[in-house]
Amino acid sequence: MKKLISQVLLATTAFAVTAGHAAAQAAGPAGSSPITGAVGWIRDTLLGQLATMVAVIAVAVVGFMMLTGRMNWRYGATVIIGVFILFGAATIVAGIQGTVG
Repeated sequence: MKKLISQVLLATTAFAVTAGHAAAQAAGPAGSSPITGAVGWIRDTLLGQLATMVAVIAVAVVGFMMLTGRMNWRYGATVIIGVFILFGAATIVAGIQGTVG
């Protein structure tokens, strides 16, 4: 249960960071520059090269554990879907914004 909560929290953070960056492109109120900078840093950290390497290693380890029977397929699929959501968050948000208007 704790793993599920942490995965949901990670996915929610990814959506919040991506949506925050999309909103930061518009003119913000005075004094929002530190907030915009912090959100940009978080986004770059979550989607940068280090995060990509960690995600590749995680998918490889989870895939190996699933194939050897050491991990439940359901938990493994959750991790892999979480990685797809994290790195596809910008595309998902752009698609939602495109359908809304």
